[in-house]
Order: sequence, then structure tokens, then C-alpha cells
Amino acid sequence: MRDFARPVAIVASASFETPSEQARNEVEMLLPLIEKVRADVGIEQSDIGFTVSGSSDYLQGFPFAFVGALDAVGPWPPIRESHLEMDGAFALAEAIAVLQDEHIDTALVYAFARPSRGELDRTLALQLDPYTVAPLNPDARGLAGLQAQAMRDSGRYADVPEVPPTYVADGATAVILAVGDRARQLTANPVWITGIDHRIEAPALGVRDLTVSASAKLAGEHAGAADVDAAWLHTPYPHQELLLREALGLGDKPAHTAAGPMMVGGLERFAAAANAIAAGEVRKALAHATSGPCLQQNLVGVLEGGK
Repeated sequence: MRDFARPVAIVASASFETPSEQARNEVEMLLPLIEKVRADVGIEQSDIGFTVSGSSDYLQGFPFAFVGALDAVGPWPPIRESHLEMDGAFALAEAIAVLQDEHIDTALVYAFARPSRGELDRTLALQLDPYTVAPLNPDARGLAGLQAQAMRDSGRYADVPEVPPTYVADGATAVILAVGDRARQLTANPVWITGIDHRIEAPALGVRDLTVSASAKLAGEHAGAADVDAAWLHTPYPHQELLLREALGLGDKPAHTAAGPMMVGGLERFAAAANAIAAGEVRKALAHATSGPCLQQNLVGVLEGGK
């Protein structure tokens, strides 16, 4: 998705991450971040036209967990709200689409998770086919290991790193988006999202070539990621940087990688890229998010400043 009828910018962001958050619940984690981003641009919740979140009920341990997190937003008077059971970066993509409605000019996007309370590897296995794959009792790290070994066997990659234990952390990220002149009113340094695209590969690992990322390549092409200065990549495992560099044509350009908290890591990559542009460190950046086993889903955004 490019050439938006209504240009959209990131005008504020805030993130929090810790190995294990034992003292606070989800609302207490989110509230300082949401209050900060609203204060940074001088608006209240009543000024925000659309609110959307990303999280996982499996990770939270009970159904409709996202409903309780709305207490951090302050859903009164009633708000226009949506939720995705995915990383918050995919919620950001929904917000961009909604902001093309001429009646809405601001959006709040947030994501949160506390996977440290459970067994993340086993929880992630629940996204696999329940008949042909799940009975084999794989875990997320094991599947990543299969991908890394396939890369070694292909002979196309040098020095494929070992697969470390799955990264576990608790955290949250909040972002405020605004369109056109409204973005310029809210901040002196809006960071424009000039392209964004989301592509999905088959959930069955046996029908995929795990040594390439076809979905990342397509997403990058359709988002307009050909001439970025640097990339902020969401890499749950280190070997996946090699796949993403090739798929996105990054060559030797700087790539800032992070796994981040599950359901939060992708949105945090968008926030980090926007912060770098606003600080004048780069002119044009690629931000990436992934979901599913072995880079099954990939979302790519292109961010620019100075417009």
C-alpha cells in the first residue's frame, strides 16, 4: 500500500521492556506509555479518532484479555476501537487504513504482552496445524533450528548462527498516528509512513522453502523499500537477519535487529525507526515485523522525515 490519499505520520511513541514484569498488570504497564504519548503531542483520549491494539489471549492466559487493557486508554466517553490477535505492527497497518476515512485524523496504536508467566515455546506451537504438526510436539526454537539447518544445507549462506533459546520478555509499546496537517500541528518532526505491505506464506512448513523469505520480498517491493538508508528488523532468531537482508535487498546497509517482547516487537521496530528519523540519524528507513513460524508472515513499512 503506497501513495495514500491521506498521508499518515508517526507523531509520538513510547516503549517499555523488562525480562519479567511481576509487580504490574497489563493496565499498569500500558498506562504510563499511553499517558506519555498523549502528553507529548498535547492531546486527550477524546481527541483520538480511532484506537487499535495488538496482543494475544494465549499469552495473557484468558479470553478477551485485551478488553481489560482498555482501562489504560479510558474508554469513556465511548471510543471507536479495534483489536488484533497479532503483533501491534499489524494493528498499525489497520490504523493507517482507517485513517484514510476523512472523518478521522488521529489514531492510538498499542501492543502489550507478558509471556514470561508461561512457556512461550509451547504457547507458540499452538499456531501450528493441529492435525499434522502439533501432535509431533514441536516448539518454536526447534522449528527455528530446522530453518537454520536448511540454510546451512543450502550452501547459500555463510556463518549461519546457532539458534539461541526463544527470547522471552514482557513489555508494551504505544504510538500515535496523525494525518496531513494534523500531524504537522502535533509535532515539528512528523515521520511519514510512505508505504506499508503485509504478505503471508503457507502455514504448512513442508510446502515452503525455508531458505528464503518470499513474503518479505513481496512486502518490501510493494512497500517501496528499494532505497532506504537503514532497516529496523524484527528477528525472533538471529539467523533470520540473513534471510531478511537478502529478501529486502539490504546489502551492507545498517540493520538494527531485535526480537522484542512477543506481540510487541514489530510495533517497537516501527517506533525505533521513527525515533531515529526524528532525531536526524537517517532520512529514510525500513521497519519490519513478522509473525508465525519461520517468518511465515512479514509486514514492511517505509518511513521518511522532512515532508
